[in-house]
Amino acid sequence: MGERTVVLGVIGADVHAVGLRILDYVLRNAGFDVVNIGVLSSQEDFIKAAIESGARAILVSSLYGHAELDCRGFKEKLKEAGLENIILYIGGNLGVGQKDWSEVERKFKDLGFHRVYPPKTSPEEVIRDLKKDLELE
Repeated sequence: MGERTVVLGVIGADVHAVGLRILDYVLRNAGFDVVNIGVLSSQEDFIKAAIESGARAILVSSLYGHAELDCRGFKEKLKEAGLENIILYIGGNLGVGQKDWSEVERKFKDLGFHRVYPPKTSPEEVIRDLKKDLELE
């Protein structure tokens, strides 16, 4: 596709789709080519979609609180697939009984995510960061 292609999906056994639909809509309106793989997506689903589309970023959503388990080893699988330079975002309710946010953010950055967003982050913030990280501005 191109330099504005991103993969978007909900990882793991999570079926929360409303935020995904909103992000899809807002990203498309901002000029991004979105490959929305939907809910109940595995790490392999994200990787396959990124390879097939030539995506430059993967945006992972999770609301059911088990994202840490769902994302373990993801960065390593991306490297194995030749996607070590892909930009990796995650957002949502990333832990059961939401702990101190700085601790949650550090945990996901340690897992290889470039940006980690708390619940209720505005889509505009994500778009601003994407444009910056993908050097589109």
